[in-house]
Amino acid sequence: MLLSNKARDCYEADKRMEGFSPQTLRAYKLQTDLLIRHFSDVKIDSLIIVQLKEYLSILSKNLKPASLAQGLG
Repeated sequence: MLLSNKARDCYEADKRMEGFSPQTLRAYKLQTDLLIRHFSDVKIDSLIIVQLKEYLSILSKNLKPASLAQGLG
């Protein structure tokens, strides 16, 4: 499954069912789009935890802790 296709849609649907606000869903979509831009449109199962940690490390240089936590949704 590609990161930008069904994975993003399933994640958004899951958060919507949990009752997240439209504003929060927009913020999560933005974070997801940034993640896809960083890794390109890769298969989800090709990503490893080290890559995700490196990505979060890059983000942490420019974001406050609360903003970084938002990206972890």
